[in-house]
Amino acid sequence: MVLLKGAEVSAKIQKEVERQLEAMDGYVPVLAVVRVGERPDDLSYEKSALSRMKKFGMKGISFAFPEDVSMEKFRKEFARINEAPEIDGILLLRPLPAQLDEKEIERMICPEKDLDGICPENIAKVFAGDETGFAPCTAEAVIRLLKAYEIPMEGKRAVIVGRSMVVGRPLSMLLLKENATVTVCHTRTKNLKEICRQGEILVAAAGRARMLGGEFVGEGAVAVDVGINVDENGTLCGDMDLDSVGQKASMATPVPGGIGAVTTAVLAEHLVRAAAGRSKRNVV
Repeated sequence: MVLLKGAEVSAKIQKEVERQLEAMDGYVPVLAVVRVGERPDDLSYEKSALSRMKKFGMKGISFAFPEDVSMEKFRKEFARINEAPEIDGILLLRPLPAQLDEKEIERMICPEKDLDGICPENIAKVFAGDETGFAPCTAEAVIRLLKAYEIPMEGKRAVIVGRSMVVGRPLSMLLLKENATVTVCHTRTKNLKEICRQGEILVAAAGRARMLGGEFVGEGAVAVDVGINVDENGTLCGDMDLDSVGQKASMATPVPGGIGAVTTAVLAEHLVRAAAGRSKRNVV
């Protein structure tokens, strides 16, 4: 089995980001990472995102709120971040706690700063195949990794386990745009193992640690794991059991070291685009 590591893909994106930054006459784009609570996966993503911004020559600022923050206070603070002229892009870590109206916050975010494609305008563009908006970073990272490893998508059957607006649904649209035949499953899908085994490309995005083992994978399939979980031992792991999946798959992404590295690189690329668009600078 070939491991599809994200480092090489990320490095290629970094070179392109550096080239674009050179065209911005010394301007340093600024990212705001907005986090509520102390979820281990959120902390991991935030740390990775801030580190990547620094590595790419940009700036990242963390705005952390307590788990029990009220909707009134969060709405007020998020509006301030959203309207701040010095902030070029926003990454809102989701899901939000139950007392916060996530849909209202999604509607608030400025489309030009919405780097993870969560506002209605950007979501609509993804579903319409309009590349002028921002697609969710993780969904786009899957496509970028498959292309980087020259894994064909056209005509292939792709099965996605997970239907969230963060990964599953937008990724289905991006795969359709690449002319794949897409099936979206979830935790309540009947005959899930059988359907997964039919996928020539299998994507795990259910948010459950090691949910998919080798019995879910067809012989020779490409297995892509976008999960970021922390198991009972405090170890970072994906939605797939790589040891057993590796006995069936021809290629698979590790966790960590796979899609996550590409996701933060795509985030950096989105930040440059956002900064260029807001400042009317031409990035060529």
